[in-house]
Amino acid sequence: MQIVIINGPNLNLLGKREPGIYGNESFEEYLETLKKAFPQVNFTYFQSNVEGELINYLHQVGFSADGILLNAGGYTHTSVAIRDAIAGIKTPVIEVHISNVYAREEFRHTSLIAPKCVGSICGLGMKGYKLGVEYFL
Repeated sequence: MQIVIINGPNLNLLGKREPGIYGNESFEEYLETLKKAFPQVNFTYFQSNVEGELINYLHQVGFSADGILLNAGGYTHTSVAIRDAIAGIKTPVIEVHISNVYAREEFRHTSLIAPKCVGSICGLGMKGYKLGVEYFL
C-alpha cells in the first residue's frame, strides 16, 4: 500500500514552532514512528510552503497512490486551487490538522478542501496522521 503524506506551509517548523499547539517533535521524527507502526505501508512524504508545488505534487501522486493525508496548513482556509486539485485526482484524500482548528480563530473554522476529501481529522496532534493511515488500511 502506498500512502502519501503532504504537509503545507509552516509545517517544516514542527518541533520548533509554537510547541504549545504543535508539540516538540519534528514531522521527520514522527514519520519514523509511522513507518515502524505500519511496516506494510510504503510512505512518501512531501512538504512545501508554496501553494503551486503542493498542487503539482497532488497531480503527480493523485493517480497512483492508495491514499493521501493532506495537512494544507493555512491554505486549508484560502485555496480554491488546492480544493480543485483534490477534486481532479482519483486518489482519496483525508484532511489532517494537528491542532483543533475549531478552537482557534474564527477564520480557521472554514475549510475549502474538506468537501472534496473523504474525511477530516483535527485536534488530535500527530496521532491524526496515524488514524488516517488506519482508515486507508
